[in-house]
Amino acid sequence: MVGFAKMGWLSTDNNKSLKMGDHGLANSDSNSKKANQMGILAFETAKIMSRLLCLYKSLSDSAISKLKTEMKSQGVAYLNSKDEGFLLSLACAERLEDLDKAAAAVARLGHKCNDFGLNRFDLVYTDLKLGIIDFGKLEYGSKEIEKRVDKMEKLINATSGLYAALENLTELEISERKMKKWKEKTTAGQLQKVNCDMFNQRLEQQRKQVRQLREISLWSQTFDKSVGHLARIVCIIYARICVIFGPYIPVLPSVSLRNMRSSQQKEILKVQPENCLIEPIREQIISRSGPIPTTSKPTLVRFYSRKSIFFLCEDEGFGSEKLAKNNRVFHAAGPSTVGGAGLALRYANVITLVEKYSNPSESVDLNSRENLYQMLPDNLKKTVRSKLSKNLKCMDEDESLAEGWREALKHIMEWLAPMAHNTINWQLERNLEKTKFDIKPSVLLLQTLHYSDKEKTEAAIADILVGLSCIYKCENRQWNES
Repeated sequence: MVGFAKMGWLSTDNNKSLKMGDHGLANSDSNSKKANQMGILAFETAKIMSRLLCLYKSLSDSAISKLKTEMKSQGVAYLNSKDEGFLLSLACAERLEDLDKAAAAVARLGHKCNDFGLNRFDLVYTDLKLGIIDFGKLEYGSKEIEKRVDKMEKLINATSGLYAALENLTELEISERKMKKWKEKTTAGQLQKVNCDMFNQRLEQQRKQVRQLREISLWSQTFDKSVGHLARIVCIIYARICVIFGPYIPVLPSVSLRNMRSSQQKEILKVQPENCLIEPIREQIISRSGPIPTTSKPTLVRFYSRKSIFFLCEDEGFGSEKLAKNNRVFHAAGPSTVGGAGLALRYANVITLVEKYSNPSESVDLNSRENLYQMLPDNLKKTVRSKLSKNLKCMDEDESLAEGWREALKHIMEWLAPMAHNTINWQLERNLEKTKFDIKPSVLLLQTLHYSDKEKTEAAIADILVGLSCIYKCENRQWNES
């Protein structure tokens, strides 16, 4: 293990140490600086930076307060769990896994840096998780860090703008080549000459915009400076995770809050030496109110591999790249959950369709109804047929039941629909992660149907389908029954 406990670039104390991202490039000539510019890797770096800023913003006081409120919502409490500490441990695990993935990407970019600490950021990150890094004055939410975050946001926006400008330039250059071929085959008149001049002017303006955006975006930044921004924000995020989730996760190293100002949380974050390594412990298995499996075998815990009874195995080691591929938090859902059965996205789509069809202005043709029905697994089809048969017979005798179903459908959708939308959004965020530059906080799995009790979820879906059918029958709207 290479010791990085006193790496100078992690400290902002005194002026003896280098700040992360300032690596004495002033003595370099312009040619060497240009050779060390990010260039085409600016887009990958911007995506990594946006992911880290998503994490950073998701750990603000307001974001954590909002998360705790959503944990108490009817959908999460009924389908997932009522245990706040348990749900927060899931949130912590997912945020740590996201940070692991980002840190692995930062480490890959770090191989192109001159600074040794950045070049071997994988070792620095290991020491960080072992608890032997002195954070110095890396204060979450401090003026210095907020300035750095603002600068990173501007770099992301400029790089995103460059990406769009290059796409437009590519299209214009393709059109230019086509126009040249067209001009060779035709006799150019005065009107054609004017059109060509206007096109050439537009093309030149686009090239000028690309040059300007390259200068102000990550394209012209050096690897050391850009990776320095990323590496420091990784450290800040990790320290913040320890502060926020430490009371709920016993394997997180404790972080002392010295000279803390209650209103702004201005503390010096420093991992205590005695907590550098979490000794092997046995965790007690506690029965939870939700469906998430709790029968896992207790394991020996060392923090650097982020082991817990829910997510990690004993022989993993650090291996951030390996952890990034395994998606441990996602695969933690047991067979009794919707996600464990591989039905989360399918059920979310069913629920959103019911939400759409419950609108009075909507009608459902035979094909739409059949498509909705075929989205259900066999056991749920059987349940829906059974409930529908009984309720339609009762409605023939008492039409007032339709009003009861209308109220029941509205009540169920109030807590079930947000879970479905979160499930779809979670999937979209992961699918678009390779191309987006978005910095808003992302949805957590605990806010989706992924960990939801399969039996309860299917019962709710059966109820809303039966309720929808009864409403359509009562209102004589188009709905063909099986």
